[in-house]
Amino acid sequence: MLKLYIGNKNYSSWSMRPWVLLTQAGIAFEEVKLRFDSFDPDSRFKAEVSRVNPAGKVPVLDDDGFVVWDTLAIAEYLAERFPDKQLWPRDVKARARARSVCAEMHSGFAALRSACTMNIEADLSAAGQLIWRDKPAVRADVARLVAMWRELLAEHGGPMLFGDFSIADAFFAPVCMRLKSYALPVPADITAYMERLSELPGVKAWIDGALAENDFREFEEPFRLKR
Repeated sequence: MLKLYIGNKNYSSWSMRPWVLLTQAGIAFEEVKLRFDSFDPDSRFKAEVSRVNPAGKVPVLDDDGFVVWDTLAIAEYLAERFPDKQLWPRDVKARARARSVCAEMHSGFAALRSACTMNIEADLSAAGQLIWRDKPAVRADVARLVAMWRELLAEHGGPMLFGDFSIADAFFAPVCMRLKSYALPVPADITAYMERLSELPGVKAWIDGALAENDFREFEEPFRLKR
């Protein structure tokens, strides 16, 4: 069986992507959670993850001893390993567009990522108001997301970005969590997409897991001293 190594569900946005993809697609896997204690080279987390991934990061997919890391590489591997699951859109141009927006999410939106670290269980709306007021780069990132999602939903008719659930929706699930936790303002149609995505069984299962962790990690909490 496939093994997926992940970090804390409340904080690990990178881990969320392949976990949601596997779960929503109905692909069986074993979850191996490596609890964040710190990211220092001598931390227990680094020691554990480095045993399976030379890059020293999660997520990591282990397929009977063959290890794949990096969320894009994992997604591509799963799409080839399970072609019947149609993880990318069927149409060649839609597939290319899906790869493009996933790559943009993978390497872009630095301002939003930096200012609004993922924290699913927290109400960070007060911090979100200040971030929205003071950080134009965050507002620009959100504007880009809104424009992208609106165009894709209009072109493919919803309910997901390319009609049916795909790798693209799994890739954008963590940023939806950020937008919700920080209550960043988005139009009603975008909020509706975020709610549809959050109610998918795979996404909801991750959210439920994050809420159940009750594992406050101080170094992941720039806006709170305690839970």
